[in-house]
Amino acid sequence: MMQIHIRQIEFGTPEYDEAVWLRYEVLRRPLGLEFTPEQLAEEYDQIHLAAYEPAGRLLAYLNLTPIDADIVKMRQVAVAPAQQGRGVGKALVAESERLAADLHFKKMTLHARQVAVPFYERLGYSIVGEPFEEVSILHFKMEKVQQD
Repeated sequence: MMQIHIRQIEFGTPEYDEAVWLRYEVLRRPLGLEFTPEQLAEEYDQIHLAAYEPAGRLLAYLNLTPIDADIVKMRQVAVAPAQQGRGVGKALVAESERLAADLHFKKMTLHARQVAVPFYERLGYSIVGEPFEEVSILHFKMEKVQQD
């Protein structure tokens, strides 16, 4: 696997803007959706993780949104199309889990698109409840309890 660097990025920075563009390209544009200024403004106090190649090119992004003292929600996982299937997403999720544990969260939850369910199952996530529609496509709530 290629060498990648994962780090937190700050809301409102050029790195964040680049991550919004990646999310748009991977997650929104194929569905004909845009981000609203209100949706992005809600992310000001959330945790933003990005994966970069050594030369500094953005490879992937995910957001961690605290739900309460014990639960954090993984959102907006986007891997550049050319990097999919190369371990970048797996590494980014693993880093997000380490960070969540360091911040004392006990459970990670997420809403997975149907096509992503096998990816998350391989990483130890389980489906909870019935499928539902979100952003016009089928999703599954999934979760994983942190191991002590």
